[in-house]
Amino acid sequence: MTIPVEQLSEPAVRAFVAAVNANDRDAFQDALAPAATMSDDGTERDLAEWTEREIFSSGGHMDVEAQKAGGLSLVVRYRNETWGEMRTAWDFIVDGGKIARFETGQA
Repeated sequence: MTIPVEQLSEPAVRAFVAAVNANDRDAFQDALAPAATMSDDGTERDLAEWTEREIFSSGGHMDVEAQKAGGLSLVVRYRNETWGEMRTAWDFIVDGGKIARFETGQA
């Protein structure tokens, strides 16, 4: 069972997931704070390089299974054309209505 994107509690996270699923680079950038950072499986990554590879050029898609912490923590079935589908955890820090940081990794 998945949670529809429009039912995600945190507006910034909702915008992030909607942009990923629409493969909309502009909406994705708009969801991020100017100096946003991220990590993948505990390793700091270059956000622009990682998102291009793991989301936009590989058809990334998020099916949200659960949300906690007011919508700042998600469990997601994530899939892309490179890795197939995997169960992942996503934790977000929101500042000023934008995603300032996200951390993802296998759930």
